[in-house]
Amino acid sequence: ELQQKVEETELLKMELQMLETERVRLSLVEEKLMDVLQLLQQLRDLNISKRALGKILLSTLESCCDPQPGKAHPFEVLDTLYHELTACELLQSQPLEKAQSHQSLANPLVISC
Repeated sequence: ELQQKVEETELLKMELQMLETERVRLSLVEEKLMDVLQLLQQLRDLNISKRALGKILLSTLESCCDPQPGKAHPFEVLDTLYHELTACELLQSQPLEKAQSHQSLANPLVISC
């Protein structure tokens, strides 16, 4: 019976470790998603055309059609989209002060759980 309790304890420790790993992964995905949403908000404020935004999205999806081994696909797509959005000419031509003021505002996109 003692051996069984030890085995159950080990199983619970392993499950807890897996849950913690998953929590960290989800936290990283959430952070990247918030970054992407902020960039999309900035681009909307700058009146980006639907065509330009569509090209960015299609470019992202094309570059992520084959997931890289060992990398979480949703995070890879979000990361690629983030980099595509930051490379957008509208954001590049935006004055630095305006970009910083947008980021310092309270984020209206925060979702409470």
